[in-house]
Amino acid sequence: MSRDVAQLRDEIALREASMADAAKEFAAGELTNTQFDAITQREQSALEKTRRELSERDEAEPVAHRRRIRRTRWLVVALVCFAIVLAYTLYSATSPRQEGNSGDGSISLTQSQLIARLLTQGEAEVHSRQFVTALNAYQKVLTLDPKNVTALTETGWLDFTAGSAAKKATVVELGIKYLEKAITVSPRNAAPRLYFAIVADATPGNQKVATTEFKEFLRLKPSAGQMAIAEPFLKKLGLAH
Repeated sequence: MSRDVAQLRDEIALREASMADAAKEFAAGELTNTQFDAITQREQSALEKTRRELSERDEAEPVAHRRRIRRTRWLVVALVCFAIVLAYTLYSATSPRQEGNSGDGSISLTQSQLIARLLTQGEAEVHSRQFVTALNAYQKVLTLDPKNVTALTETGWLDFTAGSAAKKATVVELGIKYLEKAITVSPRNAAPRLYFAIVADATPGNQKVATTEFKEFLRLKPSAGQMAIAEPFLKKLGLAH
């Protein structure tokens, strides 16, 4: 199955972020020379292939169709080191077993089983810091169920963190749109609200939005795990009880 431009850009941003992360770990002595070289060669090879594919797609696509409306109320995060760390922690804030994952309940049993496996795979890949593979799993879920709240939320968060790390405003914007859709699909689900609130807090000039979203998050009676993640932000915004 061919990938669209947004998916290609997602992968480029995530692989660039992965290489930057590997460089930091190597500098800190967390990776050996062999491990670092293996990661660099793997990601660079994949990057070259994806960039060629994107270049070919851009050349074939009319310019008018490539134009996108950019909202000015969101800016790329200036400092996003915290986002890479949270990507490791926040994966547990949503779960394939949460109520409201399926938008209309009309998925067949076979599809349901496949979706469950893909969600489990995505969760495991995030835990292992294999963010590109995780994103691919969540995008496959959205192909089967475009209203799957877990996949929308995780895709939005991965896009946001990767776009921020790579300073790619279009990928950041794409991540925000996924999170907004997750909230629209399931407005009483605390998980996407938590991600969206953290994104707002991390984005300059959006503290009022963050405060409003965290208040709504608290109103939805989040789990203990979600509260533990939210606690530092709640304290910062003066919302902690």
